[in-house]
Amino acid sequence: MDLIRAIEDNAAELLMAMGAAGGGEQRDDAGARWTIGGSPIDYHNAIVGASNVSAVAESVAALKKHGVPGCWHVGPSMRIDPAALTDAGFVSGGGEPGMAARIADLVAPPAVPGLTLTRAPDDAALAVWESTLGQGFGEGEREARWVASVYRKLGYGDPWRHYIGWLDGTAVATATVFLGAGVAGVYFVMTVPEMRRSGIGAAITYGALQAADAEYAVLGSSPAGRAVYERLGFRAYCTIELYEWTATG
Repeated sequence: MDLIRAIEDNAAELLMAMGAAGGGEQRDDAGARWTIGGSPIDYHNAIVGASNVSAVAESVAALKKHGVPGCWHVGPSMRIDPAALTDAGFVSGGGEPGMAARIADLVAPPAVPGLTLTRAPDDAALAVWESTLGQGFGEGEREARWVASVYRKLGYGDPWRHYIGWLDGTAVATATVFLGAGVAGVYFVMTVPEMRRSGIGAAITYGALQAADAEYAVLGSSPAGRAVYERLGFRAYCTIELYEWTATG
């Protein structure tokens, strides 16, 4: 399997599906692939494919039309000169290591006493997932509210699997597994701030993947999370560079 392409394609499929559920304008043709206008969050108004530099100006026009912030997700398969993005007003937001591992080869992390993992099967459980995610992921409650709103529309069956980590009966962590591009993608791994550095993130990532119907798992890591995933057995195969646009009205 081409794991670099699987890392890119799983994330692209997730972003396109979430953007569509949010009401975004979808483009998926030989020139570009994007979802724009469905989210208040720059990361999710995502340009995930382009074949030539003209797509840069076209994406700016779409972002301006919808009055939203946006983000180019530039992986190895996207042949776009970063200078074209910065010249158009995009700002580098850094890179995410694209990581992958064979699920059967993952190294079980140390057990966390009192920790259990459940899958969210309905709106009531997703409300707990949302309130937990909002305590420490990305833009906090604002991002968690939008993400949960599109997940309610997308439903609770495959390819979507949302998990809540409970410590002695209290919700303390989240994770989502998205089955796409032939792999299990791991997203929205978050432990509430007061419980971090206790092994919970590794435990819920490992636990969620044990039930995944895939041979390989992929993810985009934050720099801080990379060492955690490496201890589980993930390896970095590429970097996804982010270029962000701030709406100016």
